[in-house]
Amino acid sequence: MFQRRAKPSYIRRIADFFWPSIGFARSTRYLGYRLARLPGTPYSLAAGFAFGAAVSVTPFVGLHFLIAGLLAWGFRANILASALGTAFGNPWTFPLIWTGTYNLGYWIIGKETMRKLAFDAGTMDTFFTTFWHMGWEGVRELFLGVIFPMFVGSIPVFCVIWCVFFYPLRLLIRNFHKKRADILTNAREVRSQAGAVSQETARGEK
Repeated sequence: MFQRRAKPSYIRRIADFFWPSIGFARSTRYLGYRLARLPGTPYSLAAGFAFGAAVSVTPFVGLHFLIAGLLAWGFRANILASALGTAFGNPWTFPLIWTGTYNLGYWIIGKETMRKLAFDAGTMDTFFTTFWHMGWEGVRELFLGVIFPMFVGSIPVFCVIWCVFFYPLRLLIRNFHKKRADILTNAREVRSQAGAVSQETARGEK
């Protein structure tokens, strides 16, 4: 009933991911309302999602759910919201995240400290495949030249992403909970008034 008559094309969906047609403000509000329907306080829900999104910028692919869940548990945030937040890291954003954190980490560490290795879309796949078959010795140079700088670069990005998601979402969820509480309070008052009127009417008929 509430679905679009004409489904958006695949290209339109990709474009909406990077630049939502409804705007970032409205898309953020929509996300906040979806999170607000989960059980939890505004802090726990917003912090949980923020941890999931922030963890997605780290190079530990395959461990994002676990790391986000542990952080959420340690900071008393919502673990389910943290799992949802990891969706920030996906096949469309990972190339940008990895390239950005790699170059940022290399810049932070310094050119004189390490030798910059070539980085492309297959670098991460090469690392995990080689590690699976050959162990640490097979990926030691690749780790020091690629994964380690990505980790260093992901630390400041982690903090920025966490703040970008946490503060707006906490405000949106708090306002949503307040409005819902006001609606429930008004509904109870209306029911109590209706009950009082019906009792008075019943007495008058007697």
